[in-house]
Amino acid sequence: VQLQASGGGLVQAGGSLRLSCAASGISFIRSAAMAWFRQAPGKEREFVAATDSSGNFAIYGDAVKGRFTISRDNAKNMVYLEMSSLKPEDTAIYACAVGPTYGTRRPGSFYYWGQGTLVTVSS
Repeated sequence: VQLQASGGGLVQAGGSLRLSCAASGISFIRSAAMAWFRQAPGKEREFVAATDSSGNFAIYGDAVKGRFTISRDNAKNMVYLEMSSLKPEDTAIYACAVGPTYGTRRPGSFYYWGQGTLVTVSS
């Protein structure tokens, strides 16, 4: 099982980034929910966004609602996070996760996790 996140980097406040997460070794990936979480230094892991198996439904954390968009491509076993209007407080390691349902924001509900990719937003 592998979840490989990529696309992080350094961006100025107000800029945009697109994160990608490639899933492999998970036979049921196309029927599973996928999510993004983030963790800033010294802070708790924070829910960012989740989408259902079809990609037609999504929920977002309050801090990113209206600025971030989650999507998935089941043909490629990929999930994406489009981030815009980035703020310095969005600086964190962003990790993707796989779980049974998209309607929860609890990290404990997701059972496969990737290593994450670092996003740094400068002011």
